[in-house]
Amino acid sequence: MSIEVISIIVLFASFFTLLLMKVPVAYSIGISTTLSLLLNIDKMPGLTTIAQRMTTGIDSFALLAIPFFVLAGEIMKQGGIANRLINFAKSLVASLPGGLAYVNVLASMLFGAISGSAVAAASAIGSIMTDRMEKEGYPRALSASVNITSSTTGLLIPPSNILIVYALASGGTASVAALFIAGYLPGILLGFAIMGYIAFIAISKGYSKGKRSTLKEVWTYFRKAFFSLLLLVVVVGGIVAGIFTATEASVIAVLYAAILSLIYGDMKVKDFPSILLTSGKTTSVVMFLICTSMAMSWLFSFEGIPEMISTFLLESLNNKFAIFLAINIILLIIGTFMDMTPAVLIFTPIFLPVVTTLGMHPVHFGIVIVLNLCIGICTPPVGTLLFVGSGVANVSVTKVIKSLLPFLAIMIAVLMLISFIPEISMFLPNLFEL
Repeated sequence: MSIEVISIIVLFASFFTLLLMKVPVAYSIGISTTLSLLLNIDKMPGLTTIAQRMTTGIDSFALLAIPFFVLAGEIMKQGGIANRLINFAKSLVASLPGGLAYVNVLASMLFGAISGSAVAAASAIGSIMTDRMEKEGYPRALSASVNITSSTTGLLIPPSNILIVYALASGGTASVAALFIAGYLPGILLGFAIMGYIAFIAISKGYSKGKRSTLKEVWTYFRKAFFSLLLLVVVVGGIVAGIFTATEASVIAVLYAAILSLIYGDMKVKDFPSILLTSGKTTSVVMFLICTSMAMSWLFSFEGIPEMISTFLLESLNNKFAIFLAINIILLIIGTFMDMTPAVLIFTPIFLPVVTTLGMHPVHFGIVIVLNLCIGICTPPVGTLLFVGSGVANVSVTKVIKSLLPFLAIMIAVLMLISFIPEISMFLPNLFEL
């Protein structure tokens, strides 16, 4: 057995062992990469390469958008924007069977899209909606399941930090603007699919309808939420129109959200230090993940792992649909134990050459890989959203998982549609010639 093969085995074995020992993902990636490099030190440039790759991995202007979008999301979470979006959503759909559950989905879609964070959407919307839904007879586990799965739509509907990370991992073959505009239809489709299952539950179990809002009430709530919704138009519209880059848009989002929250009066100037601290902590975690993931991604490339996997898939599965299905299954498994950011950075260089060889557009694959990993963050053992949603709803994870399973099946069904019908993702980018 060659030393290269041994180093690859050590890389994966040490990585999964560290994960099982509950070592943080970023440290697991860094340690396993270092161990693999030490075994093959004669052919490698040296240990300093890891530090260099970690440093150059975040030396990207596009990545500056992440801390600003994180800060914008934190401001929105504390600035009263969630309540206005919930009230507007309630005026639209609360009168339908299972109306409050629809409100949860629609508010999560709106807030997640504006903040760019699924965790922010789950905590902000879930903390408000769970108690309201319980008063109307909804089990808290069901409320948590609706909140958890609908919050993922904000990772598809722009602006989305994970799509920016994918643009970096794709080596520039997929632009941020094209990815942002491509995420709209898949994100909306996922939200409507979740609503469809809610309608089935509501009708079969006889959940009550809410009060129908008059046109005047709808207009009032829309007017109150208008400037919050306008942020989407300003940020995404500016990027697509070429007025500013994604990084510049993130700064505009921070300024807009801060001014709006101060005008609303739900946030004071004295709140900014704590918001900055929270955002800084979140950003440091994300950036450290990116650093170590870029080092591992370089090691994969050095060892020729992407080429080996590409050759294996293309030779063993000569049907492109079988290959797409196999990649989806692999990504679904990966998503259950790995955070989204390192998963995108590590596995995009591995699978992107395979799918592009078979005719899949890099932008289309970006939506596919993100949706795969969205399902992963809703599932144990690592699922961030699962634990956030359960914690916000004050329900044990075990109880939530049982009611979550049908929603996960819905998400997988949508994933298959998006994987094998490229027009869902590519219609808008083609329309705007991005």
